[in-house]
Amino acid sequence: MKFRHTLVAAGVLCTLSPYTTAADRLAPVEVTATSPQPGSTTLLPFELPPAKTSADALRALPGISGSRKGGHGTDPSIRGLSETRLNVLLDGAYVHGGCPSRMDPPTSYAPLSTYDEVTIIRGVQTLEYGAGGPGGTILLERSTEPFGPDEPARALLEGGYRSNGTAWDATADVADGNPNGYLRAIGHLSQAHNYEDGSGNKVRSSYRARAGTFIAGWTPRENERLELSVERQETKDILFPGLGMDAPYANDTSVRLKYRNTDRPGPFASLKAEIYRTEVDHLMDNYTLRTPGPMQLAAPSTSNTTGGRVTAELTSSLGPWKMGLDTQHNARDARRQTRTGTLQSILWPDARIWQAGLFAELTHPLGNKDRLIAGLRFDHVKAEADRQKVNTDPAAAATSNDVPANLYANLYGTTASDRNENNLGGLVRFEHDLPANRGMVYAGLSRTVRTADATERYIAAWMMDPTKVRVGNPALSPEKHHQAEAGIAWKAKNWRADASVFLNKVSDYILRDRNTSRNEIYRNVDATLYGGEFNLVRQWSPNWSSTLGAAYVHAQNDTDGRPIAQTPPLEGSLSLDYRQDRLEAGARLRAAATQTRVDLYSSSGVLGDGRDARKTPGWAVADLYGRYRVNDSLELAAGIDNLLNHSYAEHLNLEDGDGNTVQVNEPGRSFWLKLSAAF
Repeated sequence: MKFRHTLVAAGVLCTLSPYTTAADRLAPVEVTATSPQPGSTTLLPFELPPAKTSADALRALPGISGSRKGGHGTDPSIRGLSETRLNVLLDGAYVHGGCPSRMDPPTSYAPLSTYDEVTIIRGVQTLEYGAGGPGGTILLERSTEPFGPDEPARALLEGGYRSNGTAWDATADVADGNPNGYLRAIGHLSQAHNYEDGSGNKVRSSYRARAGTFIAGWTPRENERLELSVERQETKDILFPGLGMDAPYANDTSVRLKYRNTDRPGPFASLKAEIYRTEVDHLMDNYTLRTPGPMQLAAPSTSNTTGGRVTAELTSSLGPWKMGLDTQHNARDARRQTRTGTLQSILWPDARIWQAGLFAELTHPLGNKDRLIAGLRFDHVKAEADRQKVNTDPAAAATSNDVPANLYANLYGTTASDRNENNLGGLVRFEHDLPANRGMVYAGLSRTVRTADATERYIAAWMMDPTKVRVGNPALSPEKHHQAEAGIAWKAKNWRADASVFLNKVSDYILRDRNTSRNEIYRNVDATLYGGEFNLVRQWSPNWSSTLGAAYVHAQNDTDGRPIAQTPPLEGSLSLDYRQDRLEAGARLRAAATQTRVDLYSSSGVLGDGRDARKTPGWAVADLYGRYRVNDSLELAAGIDNLLNHSYAEHLNLEDGDGNTVQVNEPGRSFWLKLSAAF
């Protein structure tokens, strides 16, 4: 992929059309959206809606939902699975957020305009990107094209503005080099105030953010490079709606070292190796950014991740192999304390999870049009919590109920002793090419094992109600996802269609629940999820095209015979797009059905104790967008989101640190504008 932040697209539906590319925007750079494997979509950040955070923008794609938490920190969901059921890699690195309530998911540390490419993998299509990820994988990647002998420096300047919330962002991306190497620097600034929903109500959603990335690359040969990058992300004064806390700051520092050789002699066709270190510092409190209440609390936390991977591709008589090994160590520590420093809860008692895995995948040809892809993955997991026996009151006895180990013992009959797992996963998929290069059909089976994360295992939080607690379960079994999937990618002269269906039978699904004492707990249940995605493009004429997309997920807790909370309803979109010479314009309708499959009671039997806020009404909103290429270097894009100023909320909602479900309304009408200049 070339270094080519080119120009900003007006709407995501252009990405979904095979007839809309950006190859002619800034000669000689080529940019196209591709689908490198079944169930995946690769696109360019400029093709996504402007002035939005990463996960918020990705919600425009079929099958991707998200839990809105204000203006910053939307948590993505694919096929009804979210949080650590998705693998999210930021330029090859795992960044695990610092908030036990997930106010800072990994995508909140990834401004879209600072990346070159985004790949969405729905479900399990490969074993390459680490353990788990049964819902899918999100890859945000940077790739700097090596410089020619006489090539001048490259630069991109772009800025965007949205009227609702007075939000703006600006990015500068410059690079210089020669055939032996390059230097690249990326700077990003953004700010948003509280937006208004369609009824004119203010939603706490303001924030300030800045980011800086420095990349140095050595390119001794055409297909070989060594690259070092250092990155700093800072977000300040983040407001969240609801009864919980705000975040005075959420920061991440990342260092990455990568090696790639894609043209090696001998059996190894390519070799990639990378190591990384990410450090997150996060603070939430209920007094710095809002009127203090009677109980003033702060929750400082850290989440540090060290990892790496080595991946090789080699040829054999059976077909090409891809194999590799990876490791990841995440250490999380968080506490909640009063404003004067008195410890109130040990949220993460120095929780540590280490994972090491290896995998191998073979693509075996079965004639000219058929192939079989098969792979296995083995992961060893070790989990521990070093501060489990610390109590919030140093003067209290070691048997005090506020000691995390005692909370685990009281609720689950176990303590947070070290846990070890040996997990085996794999996939097998058959692919058949359709005649006349019309596309392909495929069907596959997979097994994915996801270990419990630090919150599910070890959180030990007292609620505002001093008789209630939220306690992780150290004895949780890992989730085992057994999925079947089938799909088709088809194209004709004026048509293109992509469709897939899946069935996911889960053993030991980790359910966040409330017991009869109304304490928040985690337990294993069996579950079934099924659904699919559909996308159809029609080119009516050289200038006109339309796109129809839809996605659906049905999720059931089989053990208790009730729906799984936080599952998106049937969602869809319809667009009409026009393109001619330098001008593009379009209109899009986005809609969701009423979600009636909700969990409002949980195991407590008390209405309102479930993780769903309500049966969410259906909604439909219209957007307009357009862009004009002024010349080969300059482009202007503009549009209106939520044209009719509809007041609505998506079903996936926010849950604050005390377990309160808060459904956040989406922004009302918003005018936006973006200008891009490349040199």
